[in-house]
Amino acid sequence: MCMKVMCDDVAPIPAEKAGVKAWFEQNVKSTQLNPVLQEAEKTRKVIKVGPNGDFKTITKAIASVPSGNKGRVIINLAKGEYNEKIKVERTKPFITFYGEPGTTLQAGGTAAKFGTLDSASVIIESDYFISYNIIFKNTAPRPTAEDTKKGSAGAQAVALRASGDYAAFYECKFIGFQDTLCDDKGGHLFMNCFIEGTVDFIFGSGKSLYLLSDIHVLKDTHKTVITAQAKKEANEDSGYSFVHCNVNADSPKEAHLGRGWFQRSTVVFSYSTMNDGIAPEGWEENKQPIMTLYFAEFQNQGPGATPEARAPFTKKLDATTANLI
Repeated sequence: MCMKVMCDDVAPIPAEKAGVKAWFEQNVKSTQLNPVLQEAEKTRKVIKVGPNGDFKTITKAIASVPSGNKGRVIINLAKGEYNEKIKVERTKPFITFYGEPGTTLQAGGTAAKFGTLDSASVIIESDYFISYNIIFKNTAPRPTAEDTKKGSAGAQAVALRASGDYAAFYECKFIGFQDTLCDDKGGHLFMNCFIEGTVDFIFGSGKSLYLLSDIHVLKDTHKTVITAQAKKEANEDSGYSFVHCNVNADSPKEAHLGRGWFQRSTVVFSYSTMNDGIAPEGWEENKQPIMTLYFAEFQNQGPGATPEARAPFTKKLDATTANLI
């Protein structure tokens, strides 16, 4: 199963998890790279960041990359906590963050200070960004129950905002509470990742595939929701596809897979395992027109996968329909 908006020219992801590695090698890694990326990968430069590196901070390493960069630049990060607010500008494509185990990029920005989008500890605006083995974290305090109820109290605190195209995140962790991961816009792959939060903690207008990843919903005093996808128009090319993921929530039967943020929010969960923390109804329209929302599921399993109890507007896909999305 593979959302067509995610994978236009590749074979469907296999139903068996054991077959995903071979599928990835054949359809993604080995690929038909586009000419721009093929050219960029011919020349590689490595920059080391850390106590004994070329730079002591990631910000200075990024600043050393020229605008209009055309070749892959790999920024190797020594293990440790980097307490800096980081931004990769749109003019600097082909950057890779490559971390040693435990490498953490963190800051404590909140919506009250920066606005939601710019509260992110790390902002990636450039195309062709890759991240491997990085922990993205927002260290802002957990929102109180009153903050969550108000919604506009400025307690949103983003760990990462991904706003470029052709981005890939491997073996990464995204740690926060409300609005952890801003999957803002562009096409993104999240593979073997861990994403944690409370309310709308994967949100935005991205066109993204979440593959073999762990989604963890923390217990909260208020409603918990995984996704708030932001598709607005019928011709907008965006949506989230979760395939072969583990979805676990701390509180029994409370967490929702998603809610309608805008009128055409689009999210699909396939071949995923859900624990009993997922609410039986699964989804919320959130005052959006149910005829235009696209919340769908295909061959999920576990006590939280309850197709018979799902909200009536949920799409229950068969194999043919799933492979045409």
